[in-house]
Amino acid sequence: MATSSFNKKTLGLDTVEPAVTPPPPTTAPETAFAKKPKLGTSKSRKRDIPEGLWEKCPKCANMVFDKELDENLKVCPRCGHHFQIGARERIHSLVETCSFEEMDADMVSVDILQFTGVASYKEKLEAYQKTTGLKDAVITGIGRLAEYRIGLGVMDFSFLGGSMGSVVGEKLTRLIEAATEKALPLVIISTSGGARMYEGMFSLMQMAKTCAALAYHAKSRLPYISVLTHPTTAGVMASYASIGDLILAEPGAMIGFAGPRVIKDTTQAELPPGFQTTEFLLEHGLIDSIVPRKELKQRLTYYLEFLSERSRATAAP
Repeated sequence: MATSSFNKKTLGLDTVEPAVTPPPPTTAPETAFAKKPKLGTSKSRKRDIPEGLWEKCPKCANMVFDKELDENLKVCPRCGHHFQIGARERIHSLVETCSFEEMDADMVSVDILQFTGVASYKEKLEAYQKTTGLKDAVITGIGRLAEYRIGLGVMDFSFLGGSMGSVVGEKLTRLIEAATEKALPLVIISTSGGARMYEGMFSLMQMAKTCAALAYHAKSRLPYISVLTHPTTAGVMASYASIGDLILAEPGAMIGFAGPRVIKDTTQAELPPGFQTTEFLLEHGLIDSIVPRKELKQRLTYYLEFLSERSRATAAP
């Protein structure tokens, strides 16, 4: 039996009544709505944001505006995490304007061992010189910090991990000797992964050379302040970085000689948590003070005043 319609006679007229569900239209309506255009996806919006404007803090995970970070000397304004900072930026934050006279600016390393690999040592040096604008991993010179003329050496981790090769050792030695000759206090700011493997024994010789120069500087009763930043390890920490009259460090810096796994395998002992951090080393007497980066200039001025007065008093007949 058909269920789509039924006939009903009323006053001799035949009418057709529709069923409960009307049949589908045979043709599309003329007034169909156009589809609404889709908005751009979040992925396309992300591409519209220029790169290099924000930095994610690894400690608090907040996004920090790059300009705000630069104005704060690369210190997170929310949690105080100290980002790595370039050598020239650090020098500008410490010395008085136009007072820094750089030494040995054109000294470059030589591939004495003819080191080969995926890329030769010479190719690596050229690549890092191009990307960083530095000749090697340290900048040295004479500058004025407040009222004091000082010998200042600042390492840069962005150049081959701040590793110490022949040039780094030679530039620091010449700086120390110049400070000794001119009777100037000395400040060296370290950040390094250690001796440079591409130069073999020649890099290890820099440990003894820099320490010998510092011994003559100390014999002249001149102050030497060592500042440790993240990270300061291996051959640098085992030589000139750890023999200052005062040893300062930035908060949260990693400081040590070897990695935790090597130390554990060598000593066969359980290591305390955070044993290579600034805070742990302050508690156990290896460093003298933790100094935030924004306070470094003021604190160095205070320490230089104290040490210089002490040196004068000791030298007086």
